Order: sequence, then structure tokens, then C-alpha cells
Amino acid sequence: MVELLTLEDIKELEAELEDLKVNGRADMANKIRAAREFGDLSENAEYDIAKEEQAKMEARIVEIETMLRNAQVYEKSKSDKVGLGHTVKIMDLDTKNEYTYDIVGSHQANPMENRISNESPVGKALMGKKRNDTVEVKVKAGVKKYKIIKIS
Repeated sequence: MVELLTLEDIKELEAELEDLKVNGRADMANKIRAAREFGDLSENAEYDIAKEEQAKMEARIVEIETMLRNAQVYEKSKSDKVGLGHTVKIMDLDTKNEYTYDIVGSHQANPMENRISNESPVGKALMGKKRNDTVEVKVKAGVKKYKIIKIS
């Protein structure tokens, strides 16, 4: 699966990967070593927790390595159409509420930070559209209509 990433995203992931491999693994080895000193491993909660944390960290390392291996760099286009890397301001035509979203690849999506994936329902609907276009998004309650106010 291709991962659409900006150069900035790649640099951040590379830094996180380096930190996990160098500092994270060393810290984890120290935690496991200290937990072993608590005695019998079969009844050692500290050891179990440390091993679980280690497994999560190693899974994150594999995840980042896979993302970087499959990375395809994208740059924000200068087009007047919505694309990856653009910030889009939209208005809900029913409520008149306005929302601003950054359109990003799926692994950078974070709705709490207003970063939506180009593969999300709203992201898909916005892709390729221009300012003042109206888009429809199917939701559980029916269909939501949004007007594109600004693309930057």
C-alpha cells in the first residue's frame, strides 16, 4: 500500500524511528532489566508490563519502517482544485457552520487536529473540487451538503 507523505512527514517519521531504535530500545532494556530484579518472572507484573511496552514499541518501529518503505512523496499542488496538502474551508449548508480541514494521506489523518484523509468520506468528496463547488457526503443520517469557501 502506497503511503502518501510530505517531505516534512518523512523527516518526522525518520526522527521518531531513530529515537525509538536508539533511545527507546535502550530505555526498554533498562526497564526489563530492573523488572527482572523483582524476582520470579511468572508473578512479576512489572516485568509483564515492560514486555508489553516493548512489544508496542517494536510494533511502532515496524509500522514506521513500512510506511517509509512504501512512501510516495507529494507536494501541495498550486492548482485551484482541492488536492493533498491543501487546507480547505467548507460550510455546512444546513447549519451554516464553517469547518477548516487539512487534506492529508491516511496515516497523517487526525480529526482532532482537523487533518482528514483524502480517503475519508468528506476528503473523497472534496478532492478535485473548486472554490464555490457544493459537495454531498453520505452519512448515517442521510446526506450532508457542504460548500467550498476557500482552498489554500
